[in-house]
Amino acid sequence: MRDIELLARTGWTAPLPDTITDQSILNIEDVPEEILDGLARPPAVVVQCATCRRLCVRDEFVWKEKQLCAWDYHAQVFGKRGPWHNGEYEERHFETLPACAYVAPPLLTEIGVEAVLTLDAVPEQTARSTINVLLSAEPERPHLAVRTENGFTVLREA
Repeated sequence: MRDIELLARTGWTAPLPDTITDQSILNIEDVPEEILDGLARPPAVVVQCATCRRLCVRDEFVWKEKQLCAWDYHAQVFGKRGPWHNGEYEERHFETLPACAYVAPPLLTEIGVEAVLTLDAVPEQTARSTINVLLSAEPERPHLAVRTENGFTVLREA
């Protein structure tokens, strides 16, 4: 803090970099891994969540044409009123699956839901068949398949 005050008193200025790289950060080894991961990604447009007004990344969690934050999306879509399904999915059901950027296990725990299958980088038809095999094993239990950026996640009530 003392260094910042000294720089402010002396009137020091420097142009802001167009992009943040390892060379533009002093003591890069002191920066937490999560921050470095965020800096490596391109900038994203943020919007307000339609429910709670928190800031969230646009188009990561859209439900019924509303921009939602991860918390509200998980609560609304994966909650009791979500589009739960008993038995296997027909081909037409796969076209209307909820879609989001990712499924967050800590948020699922809060609402009493568990992820039972995650399929990443699997061909679409293989994923659909695998999901239906799982759903046919427990036809009386409600499940919910979700399309994510990398594939599918199947949820069930805990």
